[in-house]
Amino acid sequence: MNMLPVPRLTPWVGRLIAANAVVLLLSLTIFTPASVAGLGAFDPAVGLARPWTVLTYMFVHGGILHLAGNMLALFMFGSPVESRMGSRQFLLFYLYCGLGAALFALGLAQLTHVGPFIGASGAVLGVAVAFAMFWPEAEVLVFPIPIPLKAKTLVALLVAFDFVAGLVGWAPGVAHVAHIGGAIAGYLFFRLQSISQRGPVVATPGSGTVERVVMVQTGARDPEPARVTPVTPMRPRRRIDADPVAAEVDRVLDKISEKGIASLTPAERRFLDEVSRRKKGEAH
Repeated sequence: MNMLPVPRLTPWVGRLIAANAVVLLLSLTIFTPASVAGLGAFDPAVGLARPWTVLTYMFVHGGILHLAGNMLALFMFGSPVESRMGSRQFLLFYLYCGLGAALFALGLAQLTHVGPFIGASGAVLGVAVAFAMFWPEAEVLVFPIPIPLKAKTLVALLVAFDFVAGLVGWAPGVAHVAHIGGAIAGYLFFRLQSISQRGPVVATPGSGTVERVVMVQTGARDPEPARVTPVTPMRPRRRIDADPVAAEVDRVLDKISEKGIASLTPAERRFLDEVSRRKKGEAH
């Protein structure tokens, strides 16, 4: 089984949970829930007149259960995704998915009625899509379903449920349109990133060994040929259920071996830097 371990709370996941909890606490103590929702909710009918609401609606929830459901999903899916993306890119991705959910609802409102909505569900579902893109075969237990589901299957079912529920009008108080918009935004992010990074495939030796080559660009007029290290066996891959962060380190190192360090994306470079800093901190 490819069951991922319970994730550790990462910096921006923790801050987002705290921010949402503080807003709900203020709405239950100092301010009235109606005033907070009225100020922060996104209403497609007047969205252009209140542009701040494309972000504020993500931090307003209708009650403790609404908040708890979204934040539990953010913790379970967001912590591994932040560890892989890096904290800064994760925060931008989270806000991007929430913005995508609001803009999708705004566009759909030109064709049909879409009421005002609140909650982080759109952004969280976008993060769940990222989790499924990174670890599609990882198995997730969801109460009360007695058997684990693969991440790609679970996210597909969630999106399908929101689509059907939105069509038939089930639970009209739930922003199914925003959920779908966040999922679409998350998926498009990865598809566009994949297209922009697509390049020639580098062939690897057919035997059980590989040559590790690191290309280093210098300022010399006539660069020296790349040096090839001795042929060494490929490192055994770590099981994803052992440690997803370690498995990602293995993947990035193998990418350097096959395509050179210049092939790393900015997110992969930040990921290696963050792992290196953690290792140094543990050494001290």
